[in-house]
Amino acid sequence: MKKSIQLLLILLVSLTSFAQSKKDKVLFSIEGEPTYVSEFVRVYKKNLDIIDEKDQKEIEEYFQLFLEYKLKLKEARNLNLNEKDAYIKELAGYRKQLARSYMTDTNATEKLVREAYERLQKEVKASHILINVSLDAAPKDTLVAYEKIMNLRQSIVDGADFGEVAMQNSGDPSAKSNKGNLGYFSAFRMVYPFESAAFTTKIGETSMPVRTQFGYHIIKVEDVRENVGEITVAHILLSDKKEDENKENPEEKINDIYTQLQAGSDFGALAKRFSEDRSSAVNDGKLPKFGRGRLRSKIFEDAAFGLKEANQFSKPFKSEFGWHIVKLILSHEMKSFEDEKSVLERKIKNDKRASVINTSVIKKIKKRYTITESENGRKDFYALADATFFSRNWKKPTDSIFLNKTLFQVKDTKITYDEFATYLLKVSTRFANKKPTPESFINHQYTQFMDAQLLAFYESDLENVNEDFAAIHAEYRDGLLLFDLMETEIWEKAKIDTLGLEKFFNENKENYKWEKRVEAVVASCTQENAAKQVQHLLKEGKSLDEIKAAINKDSKVNVIFSPGVYEEGHRNLPKGFKFEKGVSEIFEDGKTDFTIVKVNEIVPESYKELSEIKGKAISDYQVYLEKNWVKSLKKNYKVKINRKVYRKLEKFVK
Repeated sequence: MKKSIQLLLILLVSLTSFAQSKKDKVLFSIEGEPTYVSEFVRVYKKNLDIIDEKDQKEIEEYFQLFLEYKLKLKEARNLNLNEKDAYIKELAGYRKQLARSYMTDTNATEKLVREAYERLQKEVKASHILINVSLDAAPKDTLVAYEKIMNLRQSIVDGADFGEVAMQNSGDPSAKSNKGNLGYFSAFRMVYPFESAAFTTKIGETSMPVRTQFGYHIIKVEDVRENVGEITVAHILLSDKKEDENKENPEEKINDIYTQLQAGSDFGALAKRFSEDRSSAVNDGKLPKFGRGRLRSKIFEDAAFGLKEANQFSKPFKSEFGWHIVKLILSHEMKSFEDEKSVLERKIKNDKRASVINTSVIKKIKKRYTITESENGRKDFYALADATFFSRNWKKPTDSIFLNKTLFQVKDTKITYDEFATYLLKVSTRFANKKPTPESFINHQYTQFMDAQLLAFYESDLENVNEDFAAIHAEYRDGLLLFDLMETEIWEKAKIDTLGLEKFFNENKENYKWEKRVEAVVASCTQENAAKQVQHLLKEGKSLDEIKAAINKDSKVNVIFSPGVYEEGHRNLPKGFKFEKGVSEIFEDGKTDFTIVKVNEIVPESYKELSEIKGKAISDYQVYLEKNWVKSLKKNYKVKINRKVYRKLEKFVK
């Protein structure tokens, strides 16, 4: 076995080398349209990889099948099946889906996944100060914000209290009460640039300014701890709101409930009856699983994570919401990297981290293609930004000469002023309240627009830059086309051509015969004693129901009957069984398989009726039609085989 695998690997490597050396050689042509050695070798290799050795064909058979496949595709295109709306729509949908996995940077994605996993093992406790400034703010406004955050940082480095500075200066409204303290958090809890700064700043230090969509931040890291994972808990809540004067004292009542729990009362039953968190009370007090830093109450979180064993419950405690008792149901430990990898990949695609991947892809695109930009493009659009620019009253220019100008060009594809103007028309009204300067807005949107156009161009050009994508897409394209062709020319015809089917059936009746059969009852038993009793009762002529009542007792099934008509060699008939009327001997196959057959009638061999095997007959008729159709294709199309190249290929493989 090991030797055969080694030989197969040698063959595949050799074939690849042969294909590369012969890739410009034409193997055959159909109506002058060439098919190259490299394409045949790729298909041949693929079949060697996926088909069992016993099912593999000789190269001559593969070649004939491949030639017929190409003839069918030629016919499909001549019938314009590739121009059908349904075909075009389905192929476009598949291409879009396939392209997603090629519009990425594998190395960048892998780094981000590993980085996210490593960060998820930790939790950072940090505080921050925010100076608000939008991403598309004017350069002078951006500079003002940056200088302000740098001055605040310097004051903290010089000894000012971070919390006091945050209260007085931070653009985060919560800083007035929490002094900028965000508590503990792990990966995916903050926007990515902020998270990265927090995880790369040492404990006790204040970071350099970091830019997010909210503005500039400085971050002080106060602690880093291990992430213990998530937990599932249940709780009982009694509110301590004072609105109801007749309400029982919640502290006394929660202590009474705690006493009942200590005495062995069911937690879920008490939660259903007493808990004032009705959303969880109906589910025995159970809450969705959560990690540290996810809840609005640190008191509740600390109590919950203080429980160490399943079913352990806390003493009563008071949080911002009232009095609680918490029970630990399950601790969810951190999963391995391999278990989390696919989940993290999905999260990254929906996170700001995805921009890192897009940036990497765009860098590669810019290296691959020649890109030329208009020197005056942005300035021309600055001039269009009048007082109505950020309102619904702004209109796109109508001057065709202006609109047809090239904004930038990727390879041979030109992106016009008209396309960018249309884009600006869609997005400008969203920024009416933010009021950025037109120049900074246009600069920012130009970058966004250009990146989107580069990605779109790259996606449209994937067949030319990625051999793997081109091959997979071509296989689906041709396979879909071939399916439509076969459905039109063969499968539907075989179903609706009743006269042709009947004629085919009558001409091939010898292929549709019943072998000698028996109308019989097969009894299967698991014990020899039961089999002897069944054999005896069958000989006495007892009915099957009577026998089952006598043999299958005390909820035990000692015999199963299978009545039917069986051909010679049927799997239900035991080995060595003879076609004779009456009750057979007991056939034993192992210690738990005993079979008796009662033959009621022997049916001689006969021809089947079309109605009995219509499905099989239609399938055979389709094969018949296809063979004749392929013969006609070979006559209708001029096929020229490069015999010299084919002989070399055949000799090489053999």
